[in-house]
Amino acid sequence: MLTANRNQTSQADSATQQDDPGSSLEPADHSDAAGVSTPLHEARLAAITGALLASGARSVLDLGCGEGVLLARLAEQAQFSRIVGIDISVPAIHAAREVLRLDPFAPAGRIEVLQASFTDADPCLCGFDAAVMLETIEHVDPGRLSLVERAVFGCYRPRTVLITTPNQEYNVVHGMRPGAFRHPDHRFEWDRPKFRRWACGVAARHVYSVAFDDIGDCHPTRGASTQMASFTLDAGSKA
Repeated sequence: MLTANRNQTSQADSATQQDDPGSSLEPADHSDAAGVSTPLHEARLAAITGALLASGARSVLDLGCGEGVLLARLAEQAQFSRIVGIDISVPAIHAAREVLRLDPFAPAGRIEVLQASFTDADPCLCGFDAAVMLETIEHVDPGRLSLVERAVFGCYRPRTVLITTPNQEYNVVHGMRPGAFRHPDHRFEWDRPKFRRWACGVAARHVYSVAFDDIGDCHPTRGASTQMASFTLDAGSKA
């Protein structure tokens, strides 16, 4: 469920994906032990897809696409004429291509899956209307987040950028012990104030505005399990 808790912060006012606590410590949280998609990840997919459709984007770049779950969802929408996913993991790339029935030797079509790192700015990935980082930034060492920022917001500069990440405040609601992470590969998990400070800083440095949403059931004081930042390139700025 995408809650109505949306706080708009303008740029001028501001200074491997999918991890579910319900299947904590599993390698991918988009499914439970039986391989069934979890309600929280379904809510994330719905929130991302809805935001992309509302943005008017026609081309989408999925940064850290994993096994192609979001790519498959986006492929169902005729609005998106170009969909590209990148991931550093060779097994994930193979799995995504299989899910999407892509022939790696065929000419590039509407959907592509490429091996690449989202910490490395690649000019070939410029020109997309929107970019998504679905439960991926928490897998990046904090010291390398500046590389992600430089690539996505400095080089690619899509009109829309959507980033989701776990809300550390909500972990206790899931019954997790203090200090525990939802996935063994997480390098950090941020509470809402820290995520918003980081996102507002990125927006200010690159002439974007940013708004925030809760995804999942909302606790009265701890927010929701997943938090999302929606960045929009300010009108008049060069994409």
